[in-house]
Amino acid sequence: MADIKYYDVILKPVITEKSMAGMGEKKYTFLVHTEANKSQIKEAVEKMFEGTKVKKVNTINMDGKKKRRGLVVGKTAKTKKAIVQLTEDSKDIEIFAGL
Repeated sequence: MADIKYYDVILKPVITEKSMAGMGEKKYTFLVHTEANKSQIKEAVEKMFEGTKVKKVNTINMDGKKKRRGLVVGKTAKTKKAIVQLTEDSKDIEIFAGL
């Protein structure tokens, strides 16, 4: 297993209708490194976004989708999503503020 630093854990935020609805409950969705565990994700969020305190982390492993190009069949890369819930007294994450 590779040595993953906290700045390598979070790849990008997930912007969907469902993830935007969860922001009212202080739930934020991120695409994360496939080998990152829950404690690494919690540490990364607390270090990258000042003033945030993580209450819990839920992770989802997603297999790659089947894709066809003519007769050739392949698969896209597998990914991992994390739904991070912040505590009530925690600061909001600013990257979602303008959406």
